[in-house]
Amino acid sequence: MGKVDVNKKQKETSLLKTAFEAFTTKGFSKTSISDIVNKAGVAKGTFYLYFKDKYDIRNKLIAHKSSQLFRIALDELGPEIKEMDYEERVIRIIDKIVNQLNENQSLLTFISKNLSWGVFKSALTASSGDDDVDFSSVYREMLDEAPCEFKDPEIMMFMIIELVSSTCYSSILYSEPCSIKELKPYLYNTVKLIIAQHKKKK
Repeated sequence: MGKVDVNKKQKETSLLKTAFEAFTTKGFSKTSISDIVNKAGVAKGTFYLYFKDKYDIRNKLIAHKSSQLFRIALDELGPEIKEMDYEERVIRIIDKIVNQLNENQSLLTFISKNLSWGVFKSALTASSGDDDVDFSSVYREMLDEAPCEFKDPEIMMFMIIELVSSTCYSSILYSEPCSIKELKPYLYNTVKLIIAQHKKKK
């Protein structure tokens, strides 16, 4: 990577970092592009070299932050993940991600408030950085290695993501209806049921 490319990457990274800080402190709706560029110390025109608008930088942040959560989960599980069956892999990855969100509640608030299926699908198909995890490849590999086939795997993943996102948000931030520690067994049993419902009968 040449000096010009390094400089471009640094500006993009600075904008992403500044936007994340603003979104998690002031809130997305109360943050303007002017707020982001002024804090990042770049011209407004520079912003539009990397992002279409405020929604674009938000979506790229969600993809990037989600990828970081996923990468840390995979790194923590290490090579042992290859020895797990599909169901156990999904549960263990979710557990690692839930633990991270429990420790970083501002990140949980940002992702949960802004994550939609459309945004997640874009994260599945496009990495926002060189160090991001290719969700699509990992997901397809897990499905390929599963001992059975699944009907409507996209709907299955949608149901799991919506379930985990909404229940963890209430449980971690407000202990509703109980603490995340108490909720986990119920959450993971429900995830198992969703997976079971989508298994194709032989």
